[in-house]
Amino acid sequence: MNITDLKQKVNPNEVSHQMYQLISELYPICRSITGNGFRETLHWISKHIELTKHEVPSGTQVFDWTVPREWNIKDAYIKNSQGERIIDFNKSNLHVVNYSVPIHQKILLEELKKHLFTLPEHPDWIPYRTSYYKESWGFCLSHNQLLELEDEEYEVCIDSSLENGHLTYGEYYLKGDKPDEVLISCHACHPSLGNDNLSGIALSTFLAKYLTQINLSYSYRFIFIPGTIGSITWLSLNESQVHKIKHGLVLTCVGDSGKSTYKKSRRGDAEIDKAVTHVLKHSHQDYDIIDFFPYGYDERQFCSPAFNLPVGCFMRTPHSCYPQYHTSADNLDFVQPQSLADSFSKCLSTLHILENNKKYLNQNPKCEPQLGKRGLYSAIGGQTDTKMTELAMLWVLNLSDGDHTLLDIADRAGMSFDFINKAANMLLEHDLVKYPPA
Repeated sequence: MNITDLKQKVNPNEVSHQMYQLISELYPICRSITGNGFRETLHWISKHIELTKHEVPSGTQVFDWTVPREWNIKDAYIKNSQGERIIDFNKSNLHVVNYSVPIHQKILLEELKKHLFTLPEHPDWIPYRTSYYKESWGFCLSHNQLLELEDEEYEVCIDSSLENGHLTYGEYYLKGDKPDEVLISCHACHPSLGNDNLSGIALSTFLAKYLTQINLSYSYRFIFIPGTIGSITWLSLNESQVHKIKHGLVLTCVGDSGKSTYKKSRRGDAEIDKAVTHVLKHSHQDYDIIDFFPYGYDERQFCSPAFNLPVGCFMRTPHSCYPQYHTSADNLDFVQPQSLADSFSKCLSTLHILENNKKYLNQNPKCEPQLGKRGLYSAIGGQTDTKMTELAMLWVLNLSDGDHTLLDIADRAGMSFDFINKAANMLLEHDLVKYPPA
């Protein structure tokens, strides 16, 4: 089976429910850029695909960065003077500023407030905050909880550790017919955040799982990494191999109900940019295409000047553009199975283009060949789109000069890639086009 067969066979709605189940299983885990929460996440992903897990020691130099010390947490709370836990890590792992150093002491409210973070504009939500590269500690809580605090002494405890260990990441490699690679990357380092984190993990996992069922032209490399430091580390360790990457996608925020958004690679005209744009244009849905800018997710590392890889970012509503972003409201209710299904379908359609975007040579370039005597009209008889199919074949014949890809032809003709690809396959079967010499 090839990717065309898979695209016709797979039911995105069924896949989306499997994706949502994985999101639900991963949601309670307290993840960070290092530590056991990240490893536990990879363990759950490994139930679906055979991940290779890499451990990079703390202190390892990766370009201008250093792999940080490993952070783990067991418990955290704030108790009032009656000994009641008024802020409890066990109720929400967002309550602790990620990477907080250990602390256990009594403190007055005035001093405690310096370490508390809320969202006054959304008084029932808990924000997500981090302190990866500056040693500090803090708690996040709803603004309503803050308003309820009385002017008294509180017991503050963060039972965490920050010590030499490892940065962990997972990798899954699918060997294709050629060594040229498609890179699929997602960050897997946030705690209980459903859309910004878990949706991208689930989409990457199930794209990989379904691609294992088919014959592939390209090789595929899926990486599950901590944000920023993970891509920097991966690039540092694999610098001699990145020339194999011909196309790439960073997947994130793919489960909300917003329209699909694609952020182009730094190149702006890479084949992956054209392929995703084509899929969105022919989706009959609202969408947005944005140019590259050096902020956001890990595409900015893959697209840094010395690498300039053809890697774009596929998402729905971009980061910071929905109020639930980096808050407790980015929960299991915010992620929509129908949006997961749509994102899966569009990514699979993009990979379908990459796998089939070939060049051909017209074997009868002097005027049009007679299609009727070859039975091509009868081969498509009974279809309501007969004239369109005929036009698609004429487009393929006219532009099959060894320079134009099928995607070039589809865009020039204003037709869907599937339509042009089908026409090319019919012409190939009748020896009217051939593959150009290698």
